[in-house]
Amino acid sequence: MNKHILIVDDNELIVEVMSYILINSGYDVTSLPNGDHVIEEVLASQPDLLIMDAKMPGLDGRDICRFLKRNQLTRNTPVILCSAEDNLDMSLSQDGAPNDILHKPFDINALIDKVELQLAA
Repeated sequence: MNKHILIVDDNELIVEVMSYILINSGYDVTSLPNGDHVIEEVLASQPDLLIMDAKMPGLDGRDICRFLKRNQLTRNTPVILCSAEDNLDMSLSQDGAPNDILHKPFDINALIDKVELQLAA
């Protein structure tokens, strides 16, 4: 059975590129265009990994990550936050931190390496 990855990003092109790369690497991928229903989706589908944009309209990815990491049912779900912001590295040391970060624009090999690392943990 393939590992399930949930991608959440308001940039449709980013979602398409990530999905293409990850599907071709053997993963099952679903996506959401914003953070409005992420928590419900994570609880319902229990993805093996969540890749999420840090800044989205409505619910911010960092806030969603903090909620998931503080929740007993979802805290073990690995989260990779993505952003073009330089200060995203600070998120790793904060309460409710993501498991990893990915800077945009991202390198294909970096994406695959980070995904494999999180799924192997």
